[in-house]
Formats: sequence, C-alpha cells, structure tokens
Amino acid sequence: MAWILVILAGLFEVAMALCLKASKNFSEWLPSAGFLVFAVTSFGLLSHALRTLDVGTAYAVWVGIGAVGTAALGMLVMGDQVSAVKIGALLCIIVGVVGLNLAGGGH
Repeated sequence: MAWILVILAGLFEVAMALCLKASKNFSEWLPSAGFLVFAVTSFGLLSHALRTLDVGTAYAVWVGIGAVGTAALGMLVMGDQVSAVKIGALLCIIVGVVGLNLAGGGH
C-alpha cells in the first residue's frame, strides 16, 4: 500500500510542476491554486508512505516519477525540446530508481 502512495504522490508532483509552469509566476489564479493543492497532496501522500518505507528509496522513487513524468509531459504536450540526450538521461533516472528498489530499499 505504501508504494501505491509513493506512486500517487509522484503523479501529483507532476501535476504540481505543470501547474507551476501554467501559473505564470503565480499570476494566474487557477493554476496557482492547482499548484498548492497538488503540492500539499503530494507531500502528504509521501509523508504517509514514509511511515513504513525507507526514506532514501521512497524519496528517490517520488522524485524520479516527478522528474521523468514532468520532463516527458513537457516534451509531449508543452512544447519542450526533444533530444536523444534528454531521452537517454530520463532512461538513466528510471534505471537508477529501479536499481535502488532492487538493492533492497523497499519493504
């Protein structure tokens, strides 16, 4: 159950980052409110998961989901530049997070 919370927290982190971009330096009220709601939800879910998971591995998974998800959606729907180097770097993040889990960081 705790890993489901970490995954959900990571997805909310992606939403938070996209709202941050859309808020235009907090000048747009709806994305600014979305940023706040998604941030609190993401941190709350992560905090709850950390009751039973190792902090380093759980945090790495949360950050990895946020980084890869945000970068991928940025490239797919927000017009961010796409390059082989960026895609390779995202794959490295995924491999690193999987490696941490395989190293025994999960419960």
